[in-house]
Amino acid sequence: HGVGYDQPSFSHFSSMAFWQTGAPNSGEQYGWLGRMADVIDPLGHTKNFLVNIDDSQSLAVRSMNHVPLVFNDPDNFSRRMFFEEKMATAAIDARGNGSANPTQDFLFDIAASANNSEQLVRDAWNAYESPIDYGLVPWGLEKVAALIAADFPTKVYYVPYRNNAFDTHVYQGDLHARLWSYTSDHIAAFVRDMERLGRGDDVVVMAFSEFGRRVAENTSLGTDHGTAGPAFVIGKPVTGGQYGKMPSLTDLDEGNLKFTTDYRRIYSTLINGWMQHDHASAILRDEFSPIPIFSRSN
Repeated sequence: HGVGYDQPSFSHFSSMAFWQTGAPNSGEQYGWLGRMADVIDPLGHTKNFLVNIDDSQSLAVRSMNHVPLVFNDPDNFSRRMFFEEKMATAAIDARGNGSANPTQDFLFDIAASANNSEQLVRDAWNAYESPIDYGLVPWGLEKVAALIAADFPTKVYYVPYRNNAFDTHVYQGDLHARLWSYTSDHIAAFVRDMERLGRGDDVVVMAFSEFGRRVAENTSLGTDHGTAGPAFVIGKPVTGGQYGKMPSLTDLDEGNLKFTTDYRRIYSTLINGWMQHDHASAILRDEFSPIPIFSRSN
């Protein structure tokens, strides 16, 4: 309950950057998941540690030592090349590490990651079959399930709910109810699919939004960008329940809820309690006490 942070931004771009980096108002260039990958596997031994289901890479998975695997459509995850380009691509795959140009290294690493992984992704997707209905509006968790079924070594999958669907400035009532129906159907299907694959104990899902909503309705029968909101951690390993103090609907800050749970406590919970890494402060750059939602939380 009441998830937020001090001095909140009401800009989509800024607030999402704060959530994705875990570092509000700092200008941090790497994502919190990217930094987690760097700390847990500093030499980048785990290939495809990070997978981002989207058309472009999210700041959340930007890392110094890991190149996230980024794709949206598995069937078309391939690079069409002229004959002359194939020699250049082969040279990228064969190059060594550690040139004097880190920007060049970064670009080459992205190209090599895509070249090496595209066939694996297509094979996993083509082999994947499930009797589970992922709902009326699937938005990517079925692709995660396909890679998990193919035993990808990935530790973290990052999947956006696209097009700012929950930004309900207009006619929120009916729209919000439908969006939650689509969302719950899709996540519940993924959880059932993990059970079907025998991986229910191995996977948890975190769902969040960069904004809450203001308490008062606006003149368009919607609500505008707010501060504190809910976040969800879902899966068989989670000790179910409601955590954190519910914000007051009357004790407001200029019409906004006062946050009661710093969102980085949830990140600390996942790093410490789920990923079993003891030094979340090295990733989050500060101490945030984890929430006891996993039986194995420290």
